[in-house]
Amino acid sequence: MKANRWRGVGLSLYFLVVLGIHPAAADELRRVVSRGKPVTLMGDALQVGKTLPEAVLPDNSLTMVDLKSLRGKVTVVSVVPSLDTPTCEKQTHILSEENGGLDRTANLVTISRDLPFAQKRFSKEAKIGNVLFLSDYRDASFGKAAGLLIEENRLLARAIIVLDKEGVVRYLEVVPDLGQLPKMKEAFDFAKSL
Repeated sequence: MKANRWRGVGLSLYFLVVLGIHPAAADELRRVVSRGKPVTLMGDALQVGKTLPEAVLPDNSLTMVDLKSLRGKVTVVSVVPSLDTPTCEKQTHILSEENGGLDRTANLVTISRDLPFAQKRFSKEAKIGNVLFLSDYRDASFGKAAGLLIEENRLLARAIIVLDKEGVVRYLEVVPDLGQLPKMKEAFDFAKSL
């Protein structure tokens, strides 16, 4: 009986440490609230150890970018509901300005459902030039494929994702309360370890 308990603990630690899953249990990654009310995430949940689902999204100049094209470098993907909110704005500034030099060695990407024009305006006004902004406005293909599309408002759930050079998810935090920031420094530290 003790051996089985320790085997379970060891397996849990393996998933938490080696695969980079945030300490929240995997099923809790799907429990998200907005303004205190539970919301429903559509699609299959992202999984650490699996390749990021395929999606082709427009950047802020309407050039279509295949997420597979990010392979070859570690990639930090910051997913936000809308850049025009204080929490999303803060998350994006942290990605750009507090990444500890990752912008020199890794891809930094923000994905939202904002229109590319709004993303372009935001990046210009915020003076952010080291982040690739991608929009999931067209058909929410990324949100559906990554299990981050909120059914009730059709926005994306707040998340931080670290991909290795092959595009495999190595770190994932889906923030349980949309009004809170993800643990960006943890994600940056994890990205630097890859």
